[in-house]
Amino acid sequence: MLNKLLFSVFGVFLAVFFIACGGDSDSSADTKGSAKLIVGATPEPHATILSQVVPLLEKEGVSLEIKEFTDYVTPNLSLEDGSLDANFFQHKPYLDSFNAEKGTKLVSVASIHLEPMGVYSKKIKSLDELKDGDVVTIPNDPSNGSRALRILEKEGIIKLSEGNLVSPQDVIQNDRNLSFKEVDAPQLTRTLDDVTISVINTNFALLANLNPLQDAIAIEDKESPYSNILVVKEGRENDENIQKLVKVLQSDTIKNYINEQYKGAIIPSF
Repeated sequence: MLNKLLFSVFGVFLAVFFIACGGDSDSSADTKGSAKLIVGATPEPHATILSQVVPLLEKEGVSLEIKEFTDYVTPNLSLEDGSLDANFFQHKPYLDSFNAEKGTKLVSVASIHLEPMGVYSKKIKSLDELKDGDVVTIPNDPSNGSRALRILEKEGIIKLSEGNLVSPQDVIQNDRNLSFKEVDAPQLTRTLDDVTISVINTNFALLANLNPLQDAIAIEDKESPYSNILVVKEGRENDENIQKLVKVLQSDTIKNYINEQYKGAIIPSF
């Protein structure tokens, strides 16, 4: 009886010992595996840049999953509902406008790069060739539409009223009687066969194999305030893993990659 009791006690001890050791190992694996970020991005250049971040972030102990979107609305809604940890596709004027319109609480945590918006055409080679009644397409969201019109104003094509955000209704001088059509940003490149000029965000121009430096007949200058930013839901600004992502995105490695890959079509803003 004593032997059986001792054997039972010894067996319980061994079981507890192996469970404890195994528990420690599993916990370590779980902890390591839990260091993961899901970041939403439009394909080019945002997802492309993030793909360069993956091995760098792994060295910081964080795995990165990139989820691609082809519009400007879903990645913000997905960030708000917690499906994403961060997103990377927009500039602050757009974010501010989105928060005001949708009631979301999203904040910028880092400025990464500037994509100079460009004016493109399949029909003319200079804005001086614009004729009376020509049609112009611009993005239909308030911030990018305003940005597009300001480019045309700076080129001397139109004159706009004062204000942070302007629309075609705010054009106060239009000597060529240009007609403005507002279109979803991803669809702007498809309008080039039908209109005289289109003012297009660089990410969508690149997807259509348009090189801003070679193909744009006018382009935004480096003083633009529309730098693309990394965005999180309010309250996560100081999250350790988010800060690791910021550190890597703003590293010399990524700066050099942007400069070498895009050769001035996209400019680091950190």
